[in-house]
Amino acid sequence: MSSFGDWSADSGYHLGRRPARRADVIAVFVSNDQMALGVLHALHEAGRPVPGEISVVGYDDIPEAAHLLPPLTTVRTDFAEIGTRSLQLPLSRIDDSAKPPRPESLVPVDLVIRAAPGR
Repeated sequence: MSSFGDWSADSGYHLGRRPARRADVIAVFVSNDQMALGVLHALHEAGRPVPGEISVVGYDDIPEAAHLLPPLTTVRTDFAEIGTRSLQLPLSRIDDSAKPPRPESLVPVDLVIRAAPGR
């Protein structure tokens, strides 16, 4: 397994054991919500309360994220819009009448805070 994991809960667990042992780590941003599930498991196993002692933020906002204990804070993005925009450029090169995406336009994201210290 690489040092970045394979996007699974198992790799999140194995990689999450390292920061779980370090008292100086107070937050972890995880590549996706599946890996965040594993990180939460590793932190729980190490006795590191989330969100009290350490915060975890995932990415994707999978439907199960709201039902975890604690509920997972995550970043929500519109993957359908990312797909649409990623097709606009090659299509605009094929068909001159198609509108290319603006390079400076970003797909917006939302931080969905579900559990925070003191909440």
